[in-house]
Amino acid sequence: MLYHMWYNMTPIHAVAMRIKALREKRGWTQQQLADEAGISRTYLARIETARHDPTLTILEKIARALKVKVGRLVD
Repeated sequence: MLYHMWYNMTPIHAVAMRIKALREKRGWTQQQLADEAGISRTYLARIETARHDPTLTILEKIARALKVKVGRLVD
């Protein structure tokens, strides 16, 4: 069942899961990441739940805050 879920996952869902996982790995709240990235917490929440498709500029801000390359978020 888990394989089936990953197989049908859209790219935006995969990005959302990676952002959330990296944030949680750092032990950060959504507010902490949002502050570091210069975006609102509600906007980050919509990204993490795949309800919003972030622009490249926003992905760059999030990646910079997490100290990873943008490719880590989208690969």
